[in-house]
Amino acid sequence: MLGRYYPGQDCSAAGALELVGERWSLLILRDAFFRGHTRFSDFERSLGIAPNILTKRLESFVADGLMELRAEPGGSREYHLTAKGRDLKAVIIALNTWGDRWLRPGPIDYIHRGCGGLIKQTVMCECCAKEVPLDEVGVRPRGG
Repeated sequence: MLGRYYPGQDCSAAGALELVGERWSLLILRDAFFRGHTRFSDFERSLGIAPNILTKRLESFVADGLMELRAEPGGSREYHLTAKGRDLKAVIIALNTWGDRWLRPGPIDYIHRGCGGLIKQTVMCECCAKEVPLDEVGVRPRGG
């Protein structure tokens, strides 16, 4: 079994994988984003995930600041995404888009709730505001 940590990898992608790289993590987040799940039982029923694994994932999301645990009236506990967790929504959309193209089309489209149009993710240059083809994306060391 692979470990959770990537020693020697000084990279934001490796750091992100430490938080959400486990196989159930992105599916839990998907259900929180797009199905509105907040309760343990909703995640468990939707995913068919073992309770001990779900407990570990949700506890790690809370510890890492992706979710917060709230006590609701009546004694129930709910898991709500934080701003840090909500920022992963684009990652889920990107993975689905890739899977639709290279594996098989899934059952949903992502739409703009305002007008009903399809969502298209793009890579845009901050300097010239142009869409950048992926083969034109490069890297450079950050100044420090």
